[in-house]
Amino acid sequence: MPARIEDYALIGDMQTAALVSRDGSIDSLCLPRFDSDAVFAHLLGTEEHGFWCIGPAHPGHRRAPAAARRRYLPGTLILESEWDTPTGQVRVTDFMPPRDGAPQIIRVVEGTTGMVSMRSTLRMRFGYGRIVPWVTTTADGRLHAVAGPDSLWLDATVPTYGQEETTYADFTVRAGERVAFVISWQPSHQAPPPVPEVASVLETTEKYWSQWSANCTYNGPYHDALLRSLITLKALTYAPTGGIVAAPTTSLPEEIGGSRNWDYRYTWLRDAAITLSSLLRTGYRDEARAWCAWLVRAVAGDPENLQIMYGIAGERSLGEIELDWLPGYEGSRPVRVGNGAAHQLQLDVYGEVAMTLHAAREAGLGPGESAAHLQVKLVEYLERVWDQPDEGIWEVRGPRRHFVHSKIMAWAAVDRTITLVESGGATVEPGILDRWRELRDAIHAQVCEKGFDSVRGTFTQSYGSPELDASLLLLPQTGFLPPTDPRVIGTIRAVQRELSTPDGFLLRYPTAGSAVGVDGLDGDEGAFLACSFWLVDALAMIGRADEARTLLEKLLALSNGLGLLAEEWDPARQRLVGNFPQAFSHVAMCDSILRLTSQDTAGRSL
Repeated sequence: MPARIEDYALIGDMQTAALVSRDGSIDSLCLPRFDSDAVFAHLLGTEEHGFWCIGPAHPGHRRAPAAARRRYLPGTLILESEWDTPTGQVRVTDFMPPRDGAPQIIRVVEGTTGMVSMRSTLRMRFGYGRIVPWVTTTADGRLHAVAGPDSLWLDATVPTYGQEETTYADFTVRAGERVAFVISWQPSHQAPPPVPEVASVLETTEKYWSQWSANCTYNGPYHDALLRSLITLKALTYAPTGGIVAAPTTSLPEEIGGSRNWDYRYTWLRDAAITLSSLLRTGYRDEARAWCAWLVRAVAGDPENLQIMYGIAGERSLGEIELDWLPGYEGSRPVRVGNGAAHQLQLDVYGEVAMTLHAAREAGLGPGESAAHLQVKLVEYLERVWDQPDEGIWEVRGPRRHFVHSKIMAWAAVDRTITLVESGGATVEPGILDRWRELRDAIHAQVCEKGFDSVRGTFTQSYGSPELDASLLLLPQTGFLPPTDPRVIGTIRAVQRELSTPDGFLLRYPTAGSAVGVDGLDGDEGAFLACSFWLVDALAMIGRADEARTLLEKLLALSNGLGLLAEEWDPARQRLVGNFPQAFSHVAMCDSILRLTSQDTAGRSL
């Protein structure tokens, strides 16, 4: 079986990423892009589906024991794993250099004390573990694996040998000795990639990440957690276009053994917009500017064809299929590639985009005339569809509903676009601005009338429904109502009361076990970490700062030893579940840290 989700570390080159387990095994890697086919798919299957393990030789076992210690070099995405053995200590450094040519994974084994026997076990399987490549050795000793359009090149400073369609290297390192392994991907029709100078590339990679991290303008409490989240968000950004993937994995389950398994290797407008906000507030303007440019390119065309997600280069076709040869993570089937929710109607996306562009302008980023024109066109379309039911923020696969959060975000889209026009950032035909002001008022009135349960004193998930939804916690952040409004306070209390797990974290909404729930799916899921961070924000906004800080620290404690979070937390199994690492969780963490710090600062200034 693959490792527990929280036992993985992330390395990447801002075009793809790999997950490395505590025993030194790379169990997930797609090449050459985040959304390409996997060459190591053990994470979703078995060892037969591809992996690469380097660690101390462990007689009688295919894989190494778990490392005694792991860390990232400070301010970087360079992973160090250390083992203590009866004969000595050894360190493995794993990283992917920012891409300049062929994508590469570099692994450096270094003896620190004594002498340690080591083994590298490399099983390359293209096509998500389905295709065994043809492997040859060149005259100069380079291993070459080919499968159709793809090829991998292995360069190692120790001899390798093949056995049972697997490549091994058995070697010993003494204190001060280094052994290097490099895998490079190249289209199979192209010439071999050059062999890198490992020491130089490692130095360059460390310098790149250190300089990037030094640009962070935040120096307050929880700095290390926030910076690690920012580094993770940077790693999930596709450098050529600025698109940000929701996670570098597909089909890690929301419920172990269940079917709530989705492909997150795409760019959600909502997730990326929220990420941009955190980057702006921590000094990363270039990344924010790149995302704005990506947005304008991806959404270009008829706003009626707006999708809630796109490929990392702006692709629109994300057809969903199931890979029936993969048994899934811990038996969680199906394994899905692509995402059928891409063409859903989710009205909240319009609000997220408008609010983010508004924040960019306030920060002096100046998204430009194209972005302003896009925003106006989106609201012109929203004017015609805001009163329709939709699938909502959670992408339900059941009947459409009039989700309250969706309506509130539609209000926010209109409100921010009115502000844009009033400030001179865009022009519209005479009479339109007055019509939009009336529309803003109409949406507000309808939500307050149909989306509020006056008996319970709370807004509900959808018009007329008894269910609550954690997305309602975002209401005071939109400006729809002030945090001091009794309806806001009542909603926060109700959501906390009815959606909390025994350990104080939040579900997104109620699920129905083996029955089909309000989202059109059977099965349950864990506490949704982003929603739990939203509760931190909401508590802080209504004056319960001490309670907010306590919850924040409990959430930070859920991250693995490297500061990474998945999408959800399973309170019964006490483990992380869902795709990993999850951008939504990390950006929500950043927002909570920044909000609490700003409120503390404001309080001290008073």
